[in-house]
Amino acid sequence: MNVQVVHKIKQFIVDLPRSHRVLISSVCALLFLLLFVPTEQATASKNTSKPEELLPGQRYQLDLVFEPEQQVDNQQPELYWQTYVVKSGDSLAKIFDTLGFSAQQLYRVTNSGDEAKQLRNMHPGDELRIATDDNDELVQLVHHISGLQTLMITRQNDDFVSEIETREVETRTEFAHAVIDSSFWNAAMSAGMTDNQIMSVANIFGWDIDFALDLRKGDEFSVLFEREFVDGEFVGYGKILAAEFVNEGEVFQAVLNTENGRYYTPEGRAMRKTFLRSPVNFTYVSSNFNPRRLHPVTGRVRPHNGTDYVAAVGTPVMSAGDGKVIKASYNSLNGNYVFIQHGERYVTKYLHLSRKHVKTGDRVSQGQIIGRVGSTGRVTGAHLHYEFLVNGTHRNPRTVELPKAKSLSESELPAFRTHAQQLVAVLNDNKRIYLAMR
Repeated sequence: MNVQVVHKIKQFIVDLPRSHRVLISSVCALLFLLLFVPTEQATASKNTSKPEELLPGQRYQLDLVFEPEQQVDNQQPELYWQTYVVKSGDSLAKIFDTLGFSAQQLYRVTNSGDEAKQLRNMHPGDELRIATDDNDELVQLVHHISGLQTLMITRQNDDFVSEIETREVETRTEFAHAVIDSSFWNAAMSAGMTDNQIMSVANIFGWDIDFALDLRKGDEFSVLFEREFVDGEFVGYGKILAAEFVNEGEVFQAVLNTENGRYYTPEGRAMRKTFLRSPVNFTYVSSNFNPRRLHPVTGRVRPHNGTDYVAAVGTPVMSAGDGKVIKASYNSLNGNYVFIQHGERYVTKYLHLSRKHVKTGDRVSQGQIIGRVGSTGRVTGAHLHYEFLVNGTHRNPRTVELPKAKSLSESELPAFRTHAQQLVAVLNDNKRIYLAMR
């Protein structure tokens, strides 16, 4: 504080009358007593214990008390499951009516999403798992589409939601090899191949080999194929990755192109030809192409301008190639017949059909079913009479040189050839191991 100010204060007090100075001194003493002297005797707490020290990383139990109104009830409603086996003639509407569900529930289920359309593909023997609640209301419907996919339709509030659960598939590569003794089919079955795999191999090489007439004892084949597993359990067969067929010493090899699902030689040439060698899965050939054949009915020498394939009545007959139906009709000699034009040069004819599935003017694709084997017209038994014409001239369908389908482009070849070399190497390695272990 400024010295002059202090001096002036002191001088002011000295100049006051004596009675005033005594009063000021008394007030100051009183204020001192009020500020610094306690009115009660202070007492020290006798509790000298220290609070528990909390250690980092140590778990401590807390006693929590929940009020009844704060507790949450997570209990799910109880479901009641039943299984319905689909019968012949069943529809989803009929099944719902049998189970006591309303038309409104049926509508909501069928409109639960695109996945629900799978219910249209149910077959006799399929199972539906159905869950209801305490009020017998539908809660969930489960349909196993396949070993890998399951359709689930679940109630959410007042609507239903559909989804397809897909299980993850593990693919393993397997190998089969066989030597033909009596027939290709028997050899393949002995090698552990399935019916579908056997037909696949026949289709792969069917443009180059006639599996009814060209096979000989000692011919052999090797197949590299996929087997599929889910959670370590076998669920089915996948694609044929590569195959080799040795027919009378001539080696044919085919490799799957995963980009388009077709088979090519390791060099990239298409296995597929413009025409099928045989348009029907037949039992045997009863009559070959023969320009001087003796007719079995009239007994006269008359050219047999086609091949007769014997098969059971109703066996599907396929179009040998892409084309247009130029005639589909009936007469007393040919019975039910179909003629197909393929481009400008080729015509194929199919005679004695029990049924026709196409009509004049239809466009057909290779492998499309155009009719069924029968015995209509002038015949001695059920068979398909098949003719192949080039520029209007009959040719032997079993030996005629067939035009090839389009092969891989130059830009596709490098990647495919690398892929093919790897698969052929695996095929050959498995074949060597198999033969060494015999």
